[in-house]
Amino acid sequence: MTKSKSLDFRPNEFVVYPAHGVGQIVSIEEQEVAGISLELFVISFEKDKMTLRVPTHKATEIGMRALSSPDVINLAMKTLKGKAKVKRAMWSRRAQEYEQKINSGDLIAIAEVVRDLHRTDDQREQSYSERQLYEAALERLTREVAAVSGGDEMAASKEITDVLVSRAPPPAAA
Repeated sequence: MTKSKSLDFRPNEFVVYPAHGVGQIVSIEEQEVAGISLELFVISFEKDKMTLRVPTHKATEIGMRALSSPDVINLAMKTLKGKAKVKRAMWSRRAQEYEQKINSGDLIAIAEVVRDLHRTDDQREQSYSERQLYEAALERLTREVAAVSGGDEMAASKEITDVLVSRAPPPAAA
């Protein structure tokens, strides 16, 4: 069996799986599936109490990646500071786009969702689905920022909240 380049990932390493966010590789195991021996990454998502087995040769193809570099984290924080871009499309269309961004595994796209859906106390109420998407994006962002900076989710959450709160308030509707 040839070892592919996807073995850039090692046990105990944190990785980002697009549809689930930050997980930790617990082990690499061989498993026989339909008479074929497969090498699998066993990834644990502790927060979600979930374990995923990903064929090593498919990892890169499905978008599994290493944690973002500090530069990408800084870029994500800069994205949060930006002005919210809310398209005039119907909510169902926007919700679909937000969902795609969250599941893309792209930290900058996730930061855009957090930025665009963040509400301050004096802004209009969010709908249930807006809040769900916002919280999903915020959680992904928080977990990755925490994992990159050493694992403290409370500190990461505070850092993100501080950036969001420091943004210039949007002009009041006339």
